[in-house]
Amino acid sequence: QVQLVESGGGLVQPGGSLRLSCAASGGIFSLYAMDWYRQAPGKQRELVAGITSGGSTNYADSVKGRFTISRDNAKNTVYLQMNSLKANDTGVYYCNADVVITTSGHVGVWGRGTLVTVSS
Repeated sequence: QVQLVESGGGLVQPGGSLRLSCAASGGIFSLYAMDWYRQAPGKQRELVAGITSGGSTNYADSVKGRFTISRDNAKNTVYLQMNSLKANDTGVYYCNADVVITTSGHVGVWGRGTLVTVSS
């Protein structure tokens, strides 16, 4: 069973920083793309940042210049460094990964989320 576990969320003041981690475990051969999504109360889940197996990145316009996504393939882990946090960054942040589980198959897997609250 493949699992993704997010960590690093918490309460932070506006202008502060947090670093989120997402560690994959289980029957993993390798990881393709890994992404961070977030969902605020009453809103749709949105893509925040993504990184391909080759290291190419993309970001939502609202976080460009403030957030950085990175990965450590040896640890099967993806990170999201969040700086200059704003109140509207508040939400549950979810990790998503395309996981290779066999020599010919792969599946999409979601973590359970970690809550980020930006408030003074």
